[in-house]
Amino acid sequence: MKNTINTTNPFNNKSLNSYTLFTEQQVENSLELADSCFSTWKKTSVSERTSLLSVLGDLLNKNKAEFSELMTLEMGKPISQSRAEIEKCITLCDFYETNAESFLADDIIETEAEESYISYDPLGTILAVMPWNYPFWQVLRFAIPTVTAGNTVLLKHASNVTGCALAIQELFEQAGYPKGCFQTLLVDHKTIASIISNDIVKAVSLTGSEKAGKSIAEIAGKNLKKCVLELGGNNACIILDDADLDTYMDTIVNARMQNTGQSCIAAKRFIVTEGIHDTFIKRFKAIIENLRYSNPLDENTTISTLAREDLAEDLQKQVDDAISKGAQVVVGNSRNKLYFEATLLANATPEMDVFKEETFGPVAPVFKVKNLDEALKLAGNSKFGLGTMVFTKDIETVSKKVIEINDGAFFINELVKSDSRLPFGGTKASGYGRELSQEGIREFVNVKTVYIKH
Repeated sequence: MKNTINTTNPFNNKSLNSYTLFTEQQVENSLELADSCFSTWKKTSVSERTSLLSVLGDLLNKNKAEFSELMTLEMGKPISQSRAEIEKCITLCDFYETNAESFLADDIIETEAEESYISYDPLGTILAVMPWNYPFWQVLRFAIPTVTAGNTVLLKHASNVTGCALAIQELFEQAGYPKGCFQTLLVDHKTIASIISNDIVKAVSLTGSEKAGKSIAEIAGKNLKKCVLELGGNNACIILDDADLDTYMDTIVNARMQNTGQSCIAAKRFIVTEGIHDTFIKRFKAIIENLRYSNPLDENTTISTLAREDLAEDLQKQVDDAISKGAQVVVGNSRNKLYFEATLLANATPEMDVFKEETFGPVAPVFKVKNLDEALKLAGNSKFGLGTMVFTKDIETVSKKVIEINDGAFFINELVKSDSRLPFGGTKASGYGRELSQEGIREFVNVKTVYIKH
């Protein structure tokens, strides 16, 4: 039975580190420590908790170069994008340092009582199961509001970013959070069910695949525990005839190619009206032909390898399926182990896997439509519901169509992205629950009615 986690640099296949999985006793000790810490942490004032966010942000800034390199080595992200991820985490600290106290303040409700209000009390220990594609951001966007609300956190991170997982625990401890407030568990997926079933764990948050979400939800449901699921996406990017390509073309390409296309909120279906279709294809092709593939530690690298070879293999099957059904390769479709060339497909149709499934890599299929109504109908034809983006000059008309898309986000003239100030999450097979903003910090609290008659 394998009892180690081995991490490898996906760019050159060099071994990075080896970690020993926790024993059952170590897992039990971690659970008990989290529970013990919660008994005191929940009683600290919100102002005490938010004061630590300032220290956390300073440490992220101080260690930005180290953390960025660690991310790039473990999962292959271009170093400039790794730095941007740490910088985004710093803004998250700043946001909740400023706003958490008001988000968690009692809401006074006028009733027949002398005093009645809603109290937002922490639940206890929350388990987080997190992915590798944004190793710091995905964890911290969950953990910072959850811990600031007074909970303690146990993290089961993706095994290929175990170094990042341990670095995040050390980050919290160096910032002055009490021991047990945030802990990383070095466990395999088989152990997750027993951890969720443990009475100490009160809820679970997963960012991952639809398959993983269903599994976690089933276990949580059997144990009557809340879960927040941030799952896959198949975001439509609608380009209308009046779109300002001079201003937004780089944004549109970045919406697909950032993080080498390995993002749940990436643009994955490009739905383009016929009047601008040919121009769009030409300009998209010109930009991706100039993406620079090299060592991701190189400052000039703009696209890298995928994180695992099976991801490249799955992507190749999806592209092959599209070609067999009539798609035209405008550029790309070259693969070498974990490397997959940025690929643009024309003549894509809804019968193809690149329409029906999530493509987790740098492949952009283009679907030609006649007008906005046809574009919206095609965009909504998906089991996923994470986000939709529309590029147009006619803001007024498109704004009236927001209700027609049943996604968690609708962006006009911008790529779908997470922002600390706004709730983030999906519908349908993209999951449920919200992270970030006021909604995110209130996901793992007991919304308690307090009613007092003297």
